Amino acid sequence: MRLDPLTGEWIPMASHRMNRTFLPAADSCPLCPARPGAAYSDGEIPDTDYDVAVFENRFPALMQLPGVTLDDGWAVDGEDLWQARPAAGRCEVVCFSADHASSFADLSPQRVRTIIEAWADRTAALGALDGVRQVFAFENRGREIGVTLPHPHGQIYAFPFITPRTQAMLRQAAEYRDRTGGHLLADVVAAERRAGTRVVLTSEHWTAYVPAAARWPVEVHLAPNRDVLDLPGLTDAERDDLAVVYLELLRRLDRFFVEVDGTAIPLPYIAGWHQAVVGEGRELGRLHLQVFSVLRAAGKLKYLAGVES
Repeated sequence: MRLDPLTGEWIPMASHRMNRTFLPAADSCPLCPARPGAAYSDGEIPDTDYDVAVFENRFPALMQLPGVTLDDGWAVDGEDLWQARPAAGRCEVVCFSADHASSFADLSPQRVRTIIEAWADRTAALGALDGVRQVFAFENRGREIGVTLPHPHGQIYAFPFITPRTQAMLRQAAEYRDRTGGHLLADVVAAERRAGTRVVLTSEHWTAYVPAAARWPVEVHLAPNRDVLDLPGLTDAERDDLAVVYLELLRRLDRFFVEVDGTAIPLPYIAGWHQAVVGEGRELGRLHLQVFSVLRAAGKLKYLAGVES
């Protein structure tokens, strides 16, 4: 990974990902269970069925190599202006179902509860790796988003740096704490609950709301009512409740846009769990999910052209 001297951001270089699998036929999907006589014999899961499976990405953007650490840095072309380090993180795939034609919203609460356990387990394990600063669990859904494998799955990245959006949130949270003594993310959720005008779903333990300064055509945040740093910090009751609430939220989103004949359009979306970072600044974090879509109307995409890009 190389440090952009103009922005201070670390940029992973992963040229091998240019050749990763792209929209294979259903009988060639590497995330489907092993099938005798299948066209694709080099799948990722060597079993004929599964509930939830987690494994390292075959085409990772970040990867730890034996004996290589973040301290093994160098200067690109011998110029100190361009610093480089090994992208010593980890990328994992989380398969939500053995059913190739399914989606997250089609799952049962019991299956989602298993996925939540997997997210929490892997967050704890990845956060304990040397050099990891941030763990991010997410799902890309829909070809419009850029999904290259339609099989229902998500990913977990363990970053050896703090990502730009999270850096910005930490800066805002630190300034807010110094100015008011409060916790920014907690106060945002409390303010949304007081106003109520953008709250779309509530339960005993969770609140879903459209943020006041929403960036995307469709955007919803889902946050625990209690202050929780990360997924491993959720209680059993909060996890049980999340399995039901998250499904309801995704099913509502799938009914947000409809065709002229009234047929609902499955929403292409990105869903990502923002968690407290590892190490310095951890106390400024608060767990919340961000779900957003680039679809702005039925059959119309929100392109980030020109000034937005």
